[in-house]
Amino acid sequence: MTNPATSPDTWEAYAVQYARSIRPVSDFYMGADPHDGSEPIFYYVWVLRRGEEVILVDTGFNAARAAARKRELIRCPIEALAALGIAPGDVDTVVITHLHYDHAGNMDKLPNARFVLQDEEMRFAIGRHMRHDLMRVPFELSDVQLMVALNYGGRVDFVDGDAELTDGVRLHHVPGHSLGLQAVTVRTRAGWLCLASDAAHFYGNIDRGRPFPIVADVARTLDGHDRVTRLAGDRSRLIPGHDPAVAERYDPLPADPMIFDLTRPKAPAA
Repeated sequence: MTNPATSPDTWEAYAVQYARSIRPVSDFYMGADPHDGSEPIFYYVWVLRRGEEVILVDTGFNAARAAARKRELIRCPIEALAALGIAPGDVDTVVITHLHYDHAGNMDKLPNARFVLQDEEMRFAIGRHMRHDLMRVPFELSDVQLMVALNYGGRVDFVDGDAELTDGVRLHHVPGHSLGLQAVTVRTRAGWLCLASDAAHFYGNIDRGRPFPIVADVARTLDGHDRVTRLAGDRSRLIPGHDPAVAERYDPLPADPMIFDLTRPKAPAA
């Protein structure tokens, strides 16, 4: 059996932090006590690289979205890729895990990319449920419209359920937070990692059995917690979508302290 640590078929994997916010704990856990105080939430995109191949997972949001939604934008996530030696034109594939505002902005900044989206997410984002304000809240109409325009331009590859994107990268339909949400597993030298995206915002959503309160289907979200845990196989290979603990558990890139090498867990403190 090939050792993933030495195989040339393994991928590098990075979490790129681009924004943050401090919000009440009750914003993060369904049923939490509003008196529990506040905690930080981090916003990431993820980069997978193997030789000249570059896959970007999600595209973040821009300054206008940050101001409108009162988030602290640290830097443009697309510009931040320069620390990895990646120019916007180098990105050939973008996996959009779902079309919420913090995962599907900045698509216009990637001139050569093809975008990979679940069929169900497009149906959800443009379908009958969007007549309800509560369901629309995490979406930005202009992002959804841009995805439609990209599709009309022949730049969207749709996936129906689980699929192999390319050798060593798999997509997994994990509905709940959004009906077309997809997680990504990737073969690295540390083994198969699971980028859960918002199937679990925080490790605590899984540990407490309490989903993030913005949710399209609670029962399926709880099932999704189980699914991404199984896909990861080991807690050290599960990467939730917004947890500051990711920044504490993985080594930062020497060139950028807010880019974290997901194949290099930090050594336990002595």
